[in-house]
Amino acid sequence: VMRSEKQYENFILLVEWRHMEAGGNSGVFVWSDAKPDPESRLPGGVEVQMLELDWVNLNTRDGKKPPIAYVHGELFGVGGVETVPDNPRGTRSKSIENRAKGKGEWNSYKVICVDGTIKLSVNGKFVNGISKSTIKKGYLCLESEGAEIHFRNFRIIELPSGVTSKNQMAETLPSAQN
Repeated sequence: VMRSEKQYENFILLVEWRHMEAGGNSGVFVWSDAKPDPESRLPGGVEVQMLELDWVNLNTRDGKKPPIAYVHGELFGVGGVETVPDNPRGTRSKSIENRAKGKGEWNSYKVICVDGTIKLSVNGKFVNGISKSTIKKGYLCLESEGAEIHFRNFRIIELPSGVTSKNQMAETLPSAQN
């Protein structure tokens, strides 16, 4: 996991990504903690999922494939962060349409994060969202769970701040500056 040097509150994140291996598992974490949890190695925050299309074929349980909606663009809280999903699949919010391209092909995400609400556009169409996140300010993190992934054209457009209480912000490290 790699993280930004500073915290972000309200912003638009533009990023292109492509998996180089079948079944790759990755994501971008928004409003994240400064350090990953030692047990899970993942930070608390909200994950914007980036799974390669073959992930469902390579991760069957009891002979059943996970739903295709799980492949990309799922949004969910990690490390105790709670959200209200637009398109519920349990506590997660699933994409309403599969728009991801396969291994080796570039995908484009536009992630709009404002006052505890996230809207996600995949390859030019809005397909998912969450609201009422219990965290509204934190770091940005890139995550890969072992498979090679490439990122490019990573841009952050900061928007004006909203009303965020101290308990809705990720902790900063003593040496970290905002």
